Amino acid sequence: MVNLKYLDLLAQKYESEEKVVTEIINLEAILNLPKGTEHFVSDLHGEYQAFQHVLRNGSGNVKMKINDLFKDELKEWEINEFATLIYYPEEKLQLVKSNFSSKQELQEWYIDSIEHMLKLVSYASSKYTRSKLRKALPSQFVYIIEELLYKTDEFQNKKEYYGKMLERIISLGQADKLIVGLAYTTQRLVVDHLHVVGDIYDRGPDPHKIMDTLINHHSVDIQWGNHDVLWLGAYAGSTVCLANIIRICARYNNLDIIEDVYGINLRPLLNLAEKYYDDNPAFQPKRNAGDKLTEQEQLQITKIHQAISIIQFKMESPIIKRRPCLNMEDRLLLEKVDYEKQEVTIHGKTYPLENSCFATVNPERPDELLEEEKQVIDKLLFSIQHSEKLTRHMNFLMKKGSLYLKYNGNLLIHGCIPLNENGNMKEMEIEDVTYAGRELLDVFESYVRYAFAHPEDTDDFATDMIWYLWTGENSSLFGKREMTTFERYFIKEKETHKERKNPYYYLREDEEICRSMLAEFDLNPDQGRIINGHTPVKEIDGEDPIKANGKMIVIDGGFSKAYQSTTGIAGYTLLYNSYGMQLVAHKLFNSKEDVLNKETDVLSVKRLVDEELERKKVRETNNGEKLLREITSLNSLREHRYMK
Repeated sequence: MVNLKYLDLLAQKYESEEKVVTEIINLEAILNLPKGTEHFVSDLHGEYQAFQHVLRNGSGNVKMKINDLFKDELKEWEINEFATLIYYPEEKLQLVKSNFSSKQELQEWYIDSIEHMLKLVSYASSKYTRSKLRKALPSQFVYIIEELLYKTDEFQNKKEYYGKMLERIISLGQADKLIVGLAYTTQRLVVDHLHVVGDIYDRGPDPHKIMDTLINHHSVDIQWGNHDVLWLGAYAGSTVCLANIIRICARYNNLDIIEDVYGINLRPLLNLAEKYYDDNPAFQPKRNAGDKLTEQEQLQITKIHQAISIIQFKMESPIIKRRPCLNMEDRLLLEKVDYEKQEVTIHGKTYPLENSCFATVNPERPDELLEEEKQVIDKLLFSIQHSEKLTRHMNFLMKKGSLYLKYNGNLLIHGCIPLNENGNMKEMEIEDVTYAGRELLDVFESYVRYAFAHPEDTDDFATDMIWYLWTGENSSLFGKREMTTFERYFIKEKETHKERKNPYYYLREDEEICRSMLAEFDLNPDQGRIINGHTPVKEIDGEDPIKANGKMIVIDGGFSKAYQSTTGIAGYTLLYNSYGMQLVAHKLFNSKEDVLNKETDVLSVKRLVDEELERKKVRETNNGEKLLREITSLNSLREHRYMK
């Protein structure tokens, strides 16, 4: 049935039959263009510099297009220099210009570089409409660039016109700005859409810079990771999530993210920590090469780390007790401690405690917060929820994020789809209703969104469920039997540290299991794939990121420096263009300065995941479905309003 009110609104935009017909022709033509390139990244964990480089080089896509165009024209060192100019135009310009001894040499380099960049922009935009290209061009140079891009001078009438245009750009001091604009246009054109498959936050030093970059990106979506949901939970009012983000920042020597970046005053927490805690080797911050900490700074972080950890353990208990459906009674560990003997009993076995720091714990009521601890948490929560920068970042994370995404026939998910050992979807009863598979993930997401919309409620079911997503057995983000944070701090026996994974993590090697999961989400098992993050792929041990005959692709290869010793690489990324899908493994990223001076890249190997028999067109994508709906509406408008 035709929605006449909608057609009336549409008619305000297309007030004549000619405008309707023109738009139909335009949209139907776009449907036949090749699909744009999708770029998948995962588990960034605050590693802004490495992420920036991968974003700027399009996981090798920029270099590939440069080679396509100039392999017979430029030497290898010239291609490397030109590629670096595209990646870091401002910095590379300064380095290159310092090498010229005369204005004439510099002018010749400007002309060559601009002409090469125009040719590259033309090539990179060849599957886009002129309208889309125009939106990607630097606004102050749109007219000039379009004139130079589309120049046709077969009769030699405009030779001086084009030459004078370039000459005046240089003489008026605009060449640097033009080159910078063309470089960023190229970066934008080589990747049409960016997917971040979870975990922007924690471990690394600069998640806020990654968030600012994503906010300014032209086209992006995010699948929440467990660490992202932890930050969302803290902002939404979960005090136990709040304690966790501060604990993790203390553990990785990143408290400046909390205090300096987001403006959260940690002084009350430090005062509490100074009062009750001493040095403790189990709580000293992890250090990276180049970290500069005085002994006093390290001691302060160590004390804060202990104070917030004990507060966290205390605040977990009331949730476990008031939510029996979560089945987490085994995690009431403060109640299982014998404080006189300094022992704890877990799963029927007793272990001695080491590095204990229970000065604020009342053995009779171990989950009871001191009045001082309550005041500290209340102040921290108020600061978190009133941080302008954090508010902006969390709102963006909610707007662009979800637990999973169906996109162009593929399923993007950070963690797992909880399974039983037989491969069936694992069931969980929540508020007297049983959920499994897609329905379970949908109800999890509904709780996240409700809690975020009601930050004043700090102990309601939805807010508690965000914490469960961080640490619960049936969580699609955690996917393990239990989180053994307490054991890792206080028990020497490593058997207690082991976190047993959900069967999903070994069943995902099975093609039939992956096909059934794709079907669960109404995706075509013959054509679709699951794009997964969360668990580092240990390439160093021979693990293959391409699983289940190509139905499962795991792209957490170790952006986080904390994982690189076990993965052996610095991350996987994935490219999906109209020709097919390629997996890219990255070498360790040292620094931007290293790339600029040595003109090296950090790509190691590209592996073809699959190749399309026919180039995939826009018509076959999510965007194509949207355009087809628009065409249907325009045809209805034409039929009901303009045809007689």
